[in-house]
Amino acid sequence: MKNKPFTEEIKGLDPEKDWHRIAFLLTFHCFPWDMEKSLEFALFRTFAVPRISKLLLGTGEFIKRPRKRYDDTELILYEILENGMDSERGKAAISLMNTMHGRFSIPNEDYLYVLSTFVFEPIRWMEKYGWRPFTEKEKHAIFINYKELAKRMKITHVPEDLGQFEEWNREYEKKYFRYDPANRLIAEKTIAVVLGNYLPKWLFWLGKPFVVSLMDAPLCSSMGYKKPSWIIYKITATGMMAKSRIQGLLPEPKFPKLGTSRKRPTYPKGYDLAELGTLSHHSRKDGTKPLP
Repeated sequence: MKNKPFTEEIKGLDPEKDWHRIAFLLTFHCFPWDMEKSLEFALFRTFAVPRISKLLLGTGEFIKRPRKRYDDTELILYEILENGMDSERGKAAISLMNTMHGRFSIPNEDYLYVLSTFVFEPIRWMEKYGWRPFTEKEKHAIFINYKELAKRMKITHVPEDLGQFEEWNREYEKKYFRYDPANRLIAEKTIAVVLGNYLPKWLFWLGKPFVVSLMDAPLCSSMGYKKPSWIIYKITATGMMAKSRIQGLLPEPKFPKLGTSRKRPTYPKGYDLAELGTLSHHSRKDGTKPLP
């Protein structure tokens, strides 16, 4: 694969030792757009659990500042993945995330479920929409990456292997997925933020059915959405197939497409790590992102 040097590099890596490097290459070189989309849908799945969506709704952030909440979540995860969990910025991002979560009484199994979506939604997304599926080595590396994050977040009872974890993920969803108005409200706010990356507000009505068409039946039902028409599904499937074929022919980005480097409406002049996750946003005087 002459135009896929990073996929080739992964083949020579050991997931037990090189899990961070593999996760980095998959996210920022091999599948930058697909990884971002799959993680967006990972978050959507957590909104299908009423006690999670009610907690998010109770903070007020999704109603008052949905774009900031969305950007902060992505940026904290990207800070960890781009810099490494044991780097200065990685440690600061994890500490910030733990402090944010520490304000609330959250069951360990809910933490574990959110973690599981970050493992399995990218795997499932690539099987459906990626220019290639993940290899077993890559799946294992992603699993180890998030097991390491679980340790630093003090999340316990992580299953020992990928198969057990996926079984646990499926059982959790069967037990806790159900419709609640809070689910729908959080989903509506988040879909508006996602569509805002591509469409003007007056065209959101046109884009929304295509977003819903990417959700499976249990997720749609838990959000209170009706399945879009077969035409929407056909257009979505055709478009995603064309995308994957084109991506398969194109070279992987030579330079990493870092999530923290993308311009964001919340932080047009950059951000300070301390601003992420705060309940209100006050720009720094110079508006710049500090160096590590």
